[in-house]
Amino acid sequence: MLEFLRQQLAKLLEERAALKTELDAVLTAPRAEQRDLNDEEAAAFEQKRDAIKAKDDEIEQRRERIAELEEDERREARAAELTAQYGQTGEARERASGVQVTAEPETYRRGGTASYFRDLVRAQLHGSRDAIERLARNDREVKAELEKRALSTTDGAGGEFVPPAWMMDEWVGLARASRVVANRLRSMPLPAGTDSINLPRLATGTAVAEQATQNTAIQNTDATTNAVTAAVATIAGQQVVSLQLIEQSPINMDDVLLADLAADYAIKADVFVLTNNAAGKRGLLNVSGANAVTYTDASPTAGELYAKVADAIQQIHTGRFMPPDVIFMHPRRWAMLLSALDSAGRPLVTPAANAPQNVIAAVGTINSEGFVGSMQGLPVFVDPNIPINLGAATNEDRIIVARSSDVILFEGTPRSETFRETKAAELSVLLRFYNYVALHSERYAKSISVISGTGLVTPTF
Repeated sequence: MLEFLRQQLAKLLEERAALKTELDAVLTAPRAEQRDLNDEEAAAFEQKRDAIKAKDDEIEQRRERIAELEEDERREARAAELTAQYGQTGEARERASGVQVTAEPETYRRGGTASYFRDLVRAQLHGSRDAIERLARNDREVKAELEKRALSTTDGAGGEFVPPAWMMDEWVGLARASRVVANRLRSMPLPAGTDSINLPRLATGTAVAEQATQNTAIQNTDATTNAVTAAVATIAGQQVVSLQLIEQSPINMDDVLLADLAADYAIKADVFVLTNNAAGKRGLLNVSGANAVTYTDASPTAGELYAKVADAIQQIHTGRFMPPDVIFMHPRRWAMLLSALDSAGRPLVTPAANAPQNVIAAVGTINSEGFVGSMQGLPVFVDPNIPINLGAATNEDRIIVARSSDVILFEGTPRSETFRETKAAELSVLLRFYNYVALHSERYAKSISVISGTGLVTPTF
Protein backbone atom coordinates (compact mmCIF):
# COMPACT_ATOMS: atom_id res chain seq x y z
CA MET A 1 0.00 0.00 0.00
CA LEU A 2 2.81 2.39 0.91
CA GLU A 3 4.63 1.80 -2.37
CA PHE A 4 1.38 2.32 -4.30
CA LEU A 5 0.79 5.66 -2.55
CA ARG A 6 4.36 6.74 -3.29
CA GLN A 7 3.80 5.95 -6.97
CA GLN A 8 0.57 7.95 -6.89
CA LEU A 9 2.38 10.88 -5.26
CA ALA A 10 5.08 10.79 -7.95
CA LYS A 11 2.41 10.81 -10.64
CA LEU A 12 0.62 13.76 -9.01
CA LEU A 13 3.90 15.68 -8.88
CA GLU A 14 4.43 15.00 -12.59
CA GLU A 15 0.93 16.22 -13.38
CA ARG A 16 1.55 19.36 -11.34
CA ALA A 17 4.78 20.01 -13.24
CA ALA A 18 2.86 19.74 -16.50
CA LEU A 19 0.25 22.21 -15.24
CA LYS A 20 3.01 24.62 -14.21
CA THR A 21 4.50 24.40 -17.70
CA GLU A 22 1.11 25.26 -19.19
CA LEU A 23 0.70 28.15 -16.74
CA ASP A 24 4.10 29.51 -17.75
CA ALA A 25 3.12 29.15 -21.41
CA VAL A 26 0.11 31.44 -20.81
CA LEU A 27 2.47 34.13 -19.51
CA THR A 28 5.02 33.80 -22.31
CA ALA A 29 3.40 36.25 -24.75
CA PRO A 30 2.48 38.93 -22.15
CA ARG A 31 6.01 38.85 -20.77
CA ALA A 32 7.57 39.12 -24.19
CA GLU A 33 5.25 41.99 -25.16
CA GLN A 34 5.44 43.59 -21.69
CA ARG A 35 1.69 43.87 -21.33
CA ASP A 36 -1.11 42.71 -19.08
CA LEU A 37 -3.11 39.56 -19.76
CA ASN A 38 -6.03 39.83 -22.15
CA ASP A 39 -9.40 38.30 -21.23
CA GLU A 40 -8.69 34.93 -22.77
CA GLU A 41 -5.22 34.74 -21.23
CA ALA A 42 -6.56 35.81 -17.84
CA ALA A 43 -9.22 33.10 -17.97
CA ALA A 44 -6.64 30.51 -18.97
CA PHE A 45 -4.32 31.71 -16.21
CA GLU A 46 -7.04 31.39 -13.57
CA GLN A 47 -8.02 27.96 -14.85
CA LYS A 48 -4.44 26.67 -14.72
CA ARG A 49 -3.81 28.23 -11.31
CA ASP A 50 -6.99 26.67 -9.89
CA ALA A 51 -5.95 23.33 -11.34
CA ILE A 52 -2.54 23.64 -9.66
CA LYS A 53 -4.19 24.49 -6.33
CA ALA A 54 -6.46 21.46 -6.61
CA LYS A 55 -3.47 19.30 -7.50
CA ASP A 56 -1.58 20.66 -4.47
CA ASP A 57 -4.48 19.60 -2.25
CA GLU A 58 -4.31 16.07 -3.68
CA ILE A 59 -0.54 16.01 -3.19
CA GLU A 60 -0.87 17.10 0.44
CA GLN A 61 -3.48 14.41 1.13
CA ARG A 62 -1.22 11.73 -0.36
CA ARG A 63 1.77 13.06 1.57
CA GLU A 64 -0.11 12.96 4.87
CA ARG A 65 -1.31 9.42 4.19
CA ILE A 66 2.23 8.31 3.32
CA ALA A 67 3.55 9.91 6.51
CA GLU A 68 0.96 8.00 8.55
CA LEU A 69 1.91 4.67 6.96
CA GLU A 70 5.63 5.38 7.37
CA GLU A 71 5.02 6.07 11.06
CA ASP A 72 3.15 2.75 11.30
CA GLU A 73 6.13 0.98 9.73
CA ARG A 74 8.51 2.57 12.23
CA ARG A 75 6.29 1.48 15.11
CA GLU A 76 6.16 -2.10 13.81
CA ALA A 77 9.93 -2.19 13.37
CA ARG A 78 10.41 -0.94 16.93
CA ALA A 79 7.98 -3.52 18.29
CA ALA A 80 9.84 -6.29 16.45
CA GLU A 81 13.13 -5.04 17.88
CA LEU A 82 11.75 -5.06 21.44
CA THR A 83 10.26 -8.52 20.91
CA ALA A 84 13.63 -9.83 19.80
CA GLN A 85 15.29 -8.27 22.83
CA TYR A 86 12.79 -8.97 25.62
CA GLY A 87 10.04 -11.19 24.33
CA GLN A 88 11.90 -14.50 23.70
CA THR A 89 11.16 -17.56 25.78
CA GLY A 90 12.28 -21.18 25.89
CA GLU A 91 14.71 -22.22 23.20
CA ALA A 92 14.81 -18.78 21.68
CA ARG A 93 15.99 -17.26 24.98
CA GLU A 94 18.56 -20.00 25.43
CA ARG A 95 19.94 -19.34 21.97
CA ALA A 96 20.05 -15.63 22.69
CA SER A 97 21.83 -16.22 26.01
CA GLY A 98 25.03 -17.22 24.24
CA VAL A 99 25.00 -20.92 25.25
CA GLN A 100 26.40 -23.02 22.41
CA VAL A 101 26.46 -26.76 21.88
CA THR A 102 29.79 -27.99 20.56
CA ALA A 103 30.56 -31.29 18.80
CA GLU A 104 33.38 -33.73 19.44
CA PRO A 105 36.09 -33.89 16.78
CA GLU A 106 35.89 -36.69 14.23
CA THR A 107 37.63 -39.92 15.21
CA TYR A 108 39.75 -40.15 12.09
CA ARG A 109 40.66 -36.63 11.16
CA ARG A 110 43.61 -35.00 9.52
CA GLY A 111 46.26 -34.32 12.13
CA GLY A 112 44.69 -36.76 14.61
CA THR A 113 46.55 -39.58 16.41
CA ALA A 114 44.20 -42.42 15.35
CA SER A 115 44.69 -44.30 12.08
CA TYR A 116 41.75 -46.00 10.40
CA PHE A 117 43.78 -48.76 8.73
CA ARG A 118 45.92 -49.39 11.82
CA ASP A 119 42.76 -49.81 13.89
CA LEU A 120 41.39 -52.26 11.27
CA VAL A 121 44.52 -54.40 11.67
CA ARG A 122 44.45 -54.23 15.47
CA ALA A 123 40.76 -55.06 15.65
CA GLN A 124 40.95 -58.00 13.22
CA LEU A 125 44.27 -59.51 14.31
CA HIS A 126 44.47 -58.59 17.97
CA GLY A 127 40.88 -57.86 18.99
CA SER A 128 41.87 -54.47 20.43
CA ARG A 129 38.88 -53.06 22.33
CA ASP A 130 40.07 -49.46 21.83
CA ALA A 131 40.41 -49.99 18.08
CA ILE A 132 36.97 -51.64 17.90
CA GLU A 133 35.38 -48.71 19.81
CA ARG A 134 37.03 -46.16 17.54
CA LEU A 135 35.86 -48.03 14.42
CA ALA A 136 32.29 -48.25 15.81
CA ARG A 137 32.30 -44.56 16.68
CA ASN A 138 33.53 -43.76 13.16
CA ASP A 139 30.68 -45.84 11.70
CA ARG A 140 28.17 -43.78 13.68
CA GLU A 141 29.81 -40.55 12.55
CA VAL A 142 29.73 -41.59 8.89
CA LYS A 143 26.09 -42.68 9.14
CA ALA A 144 25.07 -39.41 10.76
CA GLU A 145 26.94 -37.44 8.11
CA LEU A 146 25.29 -39.41 5.31
CA GLU A 147 21.86 -38.87 6.83
CA LYS A 148 22.60 -35.18 7.24
CA ARG A 149 23.80 -34.86 3.67
CA ALA A 150 20.77 -36.75 2.34
CA LEU A 151 18.41 -34.07 3.64
CA SER A 152 17.71 -31.07 1.41
CA THR A 153 15.12 -28.39 0.78
CA THR A 154 13.21 -30.82 -1.45
CA ASP A 155 9.79 -31.81 -0.14
CA GLY A 156 9.98 -35.27 1.37
CA ALA A 157 13.69 -34.88 2.15
CA GLY A 158 13.46 -32.12 4.72
CA GLY A 159 12.00 -29.39 2.56
CA GLU A 160 8.88 -29.20 4.70
CA PHE A 161 11.03 -27.67 7.44
CA VAL A 162 12.00 -24.80 5.14
CA PRO A 163 8.67 -23.14 4.34
CA PRO A 164 8.48 -20.32 1.78
CA ALA A 165 8.18 -16.80 3.14
CA TRP A 166 5.14 -14.89 1.91
CA MET A 167 5.60 -11.11 2.21
CA MET A 168 1.93 -10.26 1.93
CA ASP A 169 2.41 -6.52 2.39
CA GLU A 170 4.62 -6.48 -0.71
CA TRP A 171 2.10 -8.09 -3.06
CA VAL A 172 2.72 -7.24 -6.71
CA GLY A 173 -0.04 -5.47 -8.56
CA LEU A 174 -0.62 -5.79 -12.29
CA ALA A 175 1.25 -3.15 -14.29
CA ARG A 176 -1.32 -0.94 -16.01
CA ALA A 177 -1.18 2.31 -17.93
CA SER A 178 -2.99 5.40 -16.68
CA ARG A 179 -5.46 7.70 -18.46
CA VAL A 180 -3.22 10.44 -19.83
CA VAL A 181 -5.43 11.78 -22.63
CA ALA A 182 -8.66 11.53 -20.62
CA ASN A 183 -7.11 13.55 -17.80
CA ARG A 184 -6.10 16.37 -20.16
CA LEU A 185 -9.60 17.03 -21.50
CA ARG A 186 -12.08 19.46 -20.03
CA SER A 187 -13.76 17.54 -17.22
CA MET A 188 -17.34 18.00 -16.03
CA PRO A 189 -19.57 15.96 -13.71
CA LEU A 190 -22.12 13.83 -15.50
CA PRO A 191 -25.67 15.16 -14.98
CA ALA A 192 -27.95 12.70 -13.22
CA GLY A 193 -31.06 11.18 -14.74
CA THR A 194 -30.16 11.18 -18.44
CA ASP A 195 -28.82 8.89 -21.14
CA SER A 196 -27.56 11.66 -23.45
CA ILE A 197 -26.19 15.17 -23.20
CA ASN A 198 -27.22 17.57 -25.96
CA LEU A 199 -25.55 20.87 -26.73
CA PRO A 200 -27.30 23.39 -29.03
CA ARG A 201 -25.04 24.66 -31.78
CA LEU A 202 -25.04 27.34 -34.47
CA ALA A 203 -24.79 25.41 -37.72
CA THR A 204 -24.52 28.46 -39.97
CA GLY A 205 -24.18 31.98 -38.71
CA THR A 206 -25.47 35.41 -39.49
CA ALA A 207 -23.66 37.74 -41.89
CA VAL A 208 -22.87 41.38 -42.43
CA ALA A 209 -21.81 43.20 -45.59
CA GLU A 210 -21.17 46.68 -46.85
CA GLN A 211 -24.36 48.55 -47.73
CA ALA A 212 -24.36 49.14 -51.47
CA THR A 213 -25.80 52.66 -51.26
CA GLN A 214 -27.70 54.65 -48.73
CA ASN A 215 -31.34 53.74 -48.20
CA THR A 216 -30.86 50.30 -49.73
CA ALA A 217 -31.33 46.92 -48.09
CA ILE A 218 -28.56 45.70 -45.85
CA GLN A 219 -27.29 42.14 -45.54
CA ASN A 220 -29.88 39.73 -44.16
CA THR A 221 -28.71 36.17 -43.45
CA ASP A 222 -30.59 33.92 -41.07
CA ALA A 223 -28.62 31.69 -38.74
CA THR A 224 -29.43 28.00 -38.59
CA THR A 225 -29.02 25.75 -35.60
CA ASN A 226 -28.64 22.11 -34.74
CA ALA A 227 -27.33 20.12 -31.80
CA VAL A 228 -24.46 17.82 -30.93
CA THR A 229 -25.24 14.80 -28.80
CA ALA A 230 -23.07 12.74 -26.49
CA ALA A 231 -24.55 9.40 -25.48
CA VAL A 232 -23.96 8.20 -21.93
CA ALA A 233 -21.91 4.99 -21.85
CA THR A 234 -21.41 2.52 -19.01
CA ILE A 235 -17.95 1.14 -18.28
CA ALA A 236 -18.14 -1.75 -15.83
CA GLY A 237 -16.42 -4.90 -14.63
CA GLN A 238 -16.89 -7.60 -12.02
CA GLN A 239 -15.02 -10.36 -10.21
CA VAL A 240 -16.45 -13.34 -8.34
CA VAL A 241 -14.36 -14.58 -5.40
CA SER A 242 -14.97 -17.21 -2.78
CA LEU A 243 -16.01 -16.13 0.68
CA GLN A 244 -13.17 -18.26 2.04
CA LEU A 245 -10.60 -16.20 0.14
CA ILE A 246 -12.00 -12.98 1.53
CA GLU A 247 -12.29 -14.22 5.11
CA GLN A 248 -9.16 -16.36 5.34
CA SER A 249 -6.64 -14.25 3.44
CA PRO A 250 -4.35 -12.16 5.70
CA ILE A 251 -4.82 -9.22 3.33
CA ASN A 252 -8.05 -7.64 2.12
CA MET A 253 -8.60 -9.36 -1.22
CA ASP A 254 -11.64 -7.22 -1.96
CA ASP A 255 -9.43 -4.13 -1.75
CA VAL A 256 -6.84 -5.72 -4.04
CA LEU A 257 -9.37 -6.74 -6.68
CA LEU A 258 -11.48 -3.58 -6.54
CA ALA A 259 -8.32 -1.50 -6.90
CA ASP A 260 -7.40 -3.52 -9.98
CA LEU A 261 -10.89 -3.05 -11.41
CA ALA A 262 -10.53 0.69 -10.84
CA ALA A 263 -7.13 0.68 -12.56
CA ASP A 264 -8.58 -1.12 -15.57
CA TYR A 265 -11.47 1.36 -15.64
CA ALA A 266 -8.90 4.15 -16.00
CA ILE A 267 -7.46 2.40 -19.06
CA LYS A 268 -10.87 1.73 -20.60
CA ALA A 269 -11.98 5.33 -20.04
CA ASP A 270 -8.83 6.50 -21.82
CA VAL A 271 -9.39 4.06 -24.69
CA PHE A 272 -13.02 5.25 -24.87
CA VAL A 273 -11.78 8.83 -25.28
CA LEU A 274 -9.24 7.81 -27.91
CA THR A 275 -10.74 5.15 -30.17
CA ASN A 276 -14.49 4.73 -29.63
CA ASN A 277 -16.26 4.85 -32.98
CA ALA A 278 -19.96 4.75 -32.09
CA ALA A 279 -22.33 7.59 -32.90
CA GLY A 280 -22.44 10.11 -30.09
CA LYS A 281 -19.36 8.55 -28.50
CA ARG A 282 -16.61 9.12 -31.04
CA GLY A 283 -13.08 9.19 -29.69
CA LEU A 284 -10.51 11.74 -30.79
CA LEU A 285 -9.15 9.45 -33.52
CA ASN A 286 -12.58 9.04 -35.11
CA VAL A 287 -14.11 12.52 -34.98
CA SER A 288 -15.91 13.29 -38.22
CA GLY A 289 -14.50 16.43 -39.83
CA ALA A 290 -11.29 16.53 -37.79
CA ASN A 291 -8.14 17.76 -39.52
CA ALA A 292 -6.37 14.86 -41.23
CA VAL A 293 -2.61 15.10 -41.77
CA THR A 294 -1.10 12.23 -43.75
CA TYR A 295 2.56 11.35 -43.34
CA THR A 296 3.60 8.81 -45.96
CA ASP A 297 7.23 7.71 -46.07
CA ALA A 298 8.93 4.33 -46.09
CA SER A 299 11.95 5.88 -44.37
CA PRO A 300 10.50 8.41 -41.91
CA THR A 301 12.69 11.02 -40.26
CA ALA A 302 12.27 13.35 -37.31
CA GLY A 303 12.62 16.37 -39.59
CA GLU A 304 9.74 15.25 -41.79
CA LEU A 305 7.59 14.54 -38.75
CA TYR A 306 8.35 18.02 -37.40
CA ALA A 307 6.83 19.53 -40.54
CA LYS A 308 3.72 17.36 -40.20
CA VAL A 309 3.24 18.53 -36.62
CA ALA A 310 3.47 22.12 -37.86
CA ASP A 311 0.79 21.33 -40.45
CA ALA A 312 -1.44 19.82 -37.77
CA ILE A 313 -1.05 22.94 -35.64
CA GLN A 314 -1.76 25.40 -38.45
CA GLN A 315 -4.91 23.54 -39.47
CA ILE A 316 -6.32 24.15 -35.99
CA HIS A 317 -5.31 27.80 -36.21
CA THR A 318 -7.05 28.24 -39.56
CA GLY A 319 -10.06 26.01 -38.91
CA ARG A 320 -10.87 26.69 -35.25
CA PHE A 321 -9.33 30.19 -35.13
CA MET A 322 -7.96 29.35 -31.70
CA PRO A 323 -4.60 27.81 -30.77
CA PRO A 324 -4.10 24.16 -29.85
CA ASP A 325 -2.75 23.46 -26.38
CA VAL A 326 -1.41 19.89 -26.38
CA ILE A 327 0.26 17.14 -28.40
CA PHE A 328 -0.43 13.47 -27.64
CA MET A 329 1.73 10.63 -28.96
CA HIS A 330 2.71 7.08 -28.08
CA PRO A 331 5.90 6.64 -25.98
CA ARG A 332 7.60 4.89 -28.89
CA ARG A 333 7.08 7.95 -31.12
CA TRP A 334 8.66 10.25 -28.53
CA ALA A 335 11.53 7.77 -28.23
CA MET A 336 11.98 7.96 -32.00
CA LEU A 337 12.34 11.74 -31.70
CA LEU A 338 14.78 11.37 -28.81
CA SER A 339 16.96 9.11 -30.95
CA ALA A 340 17.11 11.54 -33.89
CA LEU A 341 20.53 13.02 -34.72
CA ASP A 342 21.62 15.78 -37.06
CA SER A 343 24.28 15.34 -39.74
CA ALA A 344 27.00 15.94 -37.15
CA GLY A 345 25.68 13.24 -34.83
CA ARG A 346 24.14 15.67 -32.34
CA PRO A 347 20.71 14.93 -30.81
CA LEU A 348 17.77 16.93 -32.13
CA VAL A 349 15.85 16.63 -28.85
CA THR A 350 17.69 17.67 -25.69
CA PRO A 351 16.72 18.54 -22.09
CA ALA A 352 15.11 21.94 -21.63
CA ALA A 353 17.44 22.52 -18.67
CA ASN A 354 20.36 22.64 -21.12
CA ALA A 355 18.90 25.74 -22.85
CA PRO A 356 18.95 23.91 -26.20
CA GLN A 357 19.37 25.66 -29.53
CA ASN A 358 18.41 24.48 -33.01
CA VAL A 359 16.44 21.50 -31.70
CA ILE A 360 13.04 20.20 -32.81
CA ALA A 361 11.81 19.50 -29.26
CA ALA A 362 12.91 19.82 -25.65
CA VAL A 363 12.83 17.15 -22.96
CA GLY A 364 10.92 18.16 -19.83
CA THR A 365 10.89 15.08 -17.60
CA ILE A 366 11.58 11.39 -18.11
CA ASN A 367 8.21 9.64 -18.02
CA SER A 368 6.76 6.46 -19.45
CA GLU A 369 3.39 8.23 -19.57
CA GLY A 370 2.33 11.82 -19.08
CA PHE A 371 4.24 15.04 -19.70
CA VAL A 372 7.65 14.53 -21.34
CA GLY A 373 8.59 17.83 -22.98
CA SER A 374 7.58 20.42 -25.53
CA MET A 375 7.48 20.70 -29.30
CA GLN A 376 6.74 23.82 -31.34
CA GLY A 377 5.67 25.58 -28.14
CA LEU A 378 3.15 22.92 -27.09
CA PRO A 379 3.47 20.46 -24.20
CA VAL A 380 3.92 16.85 -25.31
CA PHE A 381 2.21 14.03 -23.42
CA VAL A 382 2.85 10.36 -24.10
CA ASP A 383 0.07 7.83 -23.62
CA PRO A 384 0.64 4.05 -23.96
CA ASN A 385 -3.07 3.62 -24.72
CA ILE A 386 -2.71 5.27 -28.13
CA PRO A 387 -3.05 2.30 -30.52
CA ILE A 388 0.01 1.02 -32.39
CA ASN A 389 -1.79 -1.49 -34.62
CA LEU A 390 -3.41 0.86 -37.12
CA GLY A 391 -2.91 1.25 -40.86
CA ALA A 392 -2.83 -1.34 -43.64
CA ALA A 393 0.09 -3.19 -42.05
CA THR A 394 -1.37 -2.86 -38.51
CA ASN A 395 1.86 -1.31 -37.25
CA GLU A 396 1.12 2.42 -37.22
CA ASP A 397 0.47 4.72 -34.27
CA ARG A 398 -1.10 8.19 -34.34
CA ILE A 399 -0.22 11.69 -33.16
CA ILE A 400 -3.00 13.96 -31.92
CA VAL A 401 -2.71 17.75 -31.79
CA ALA A 402 -5.71 19.32 -30.09
CA ARG A 403 -7.28 22.19 -28.27
CA SER A 404 -8.19 20.00 -25.31
CA SER A 405 -10.50 22.53 -23.68
CA ASP A 406 -12.89 22.13 -26.64
CA VAL A 407 -13.45 18.46 -25.78
CA ILE A 408 -15.63 17.74 -22.74
CA LEU A 409 -15.49 14.47 -20.82
CA PHE A 410 -18.47 13.96 -18.51
CA GLU A 411 -17.94 11.41 -15.75
CA GLY A 412 -20.09 10.23 -12.90
CA THR A 413 -18.83 9.07 -9.53
CA PRO A 414 -17.24 5.60 -9.79
CA ARG A 415 -19.10 2.97 -7.80
CA SER A 416 -17.56 -0.13 -6.22
CA GLU A 417 -19.91 -2.64 -4.63
CA THR A 418 -19.93 -6.15 -3.19
CA PHE A 419 -22.85 -8.60 -3.25
CA ARG A 420 -23.13 -11.82 -1.27
CA GLU A 421 -26.78 -12.56 -1.86
CA THR A 422 -26.62 -13.47 -5.55
CA LYS A 423 -23.87 -16.03 -4.92
CA ALA A 424 -24.89 -17.11 -1.42
CA ALA A 425 -25.58 -20.70 -2.45
CA GLU A 426 -21.97 -20.98 -3.63
CA LEU A 427 -20.34 -19.12 -0.73
CA SER A 428 -19.13 -16.57 -3.26
CA VAL A 429 -19.02 -12.79 -3.33
CA LEU A 430 -19.46 -10.65 -6.45
CA LEU A 431 -17.30 -7.53 -6.63
CA ARG A 432 -18.54 -4.89 -9.07
CA PHE A 433 -17.09 -1.61 -10.33
CA TYR A 434 -18.77 0.74 -12.80
CA ASN A 435 -19.17 4.33 -13.89
CA TYR A 436 -21.06 6.39 -16.46
CA VAL A 437 -19.24 8.56 -18.99
CA ALA A 438 -20.09 10.75 -21.98
CA LEU A 439 -17.74 12.43 -24.44
CA HIS A 440 -18.40 15.60 -26.43
CA SER A 441 -15.59 15.42 -28.98
CA GLU A 442 -17.45 16.91 -31.95
CA ARG A 443 -18.28 20.36 -30.58
CA TYR A 444 -15.45 21.78 -32.68
CA ALA A 445 -14.14 19.11 -35.02
CA LYS A 446 -11.45 21.47 -36.30
CA SER A 447 -9.96 21.61 -32.80
CA ILE A 448 -8.46 18.18 -33.45
CA SER A 449 -5.70 17.21 -35.88
CA VAL A 450 -4.68 13.58 -36.34
CA ILE A 451 -1.38 12.67 -37.99
CA SER A 452 -1.43 9.23 -39.61
CA GLY A 453 0.31 7.23 -42.31
CA THR A 454 3.24 4.95 -43.01
CA GLY A 455 5.61 7.51 -41.54
CA LEU A 456 4.32 6.37 -38.13
CA VAL A 457 5.13 2.68 -38.41
CA THR A 458 7.12 0.89 -35.72
CA PRO A 459 10.33 2.92 -35.31
CA THR A 460 13.75 1.34 -35.48
CA PHE A 461 16.59 2.33 -33.19
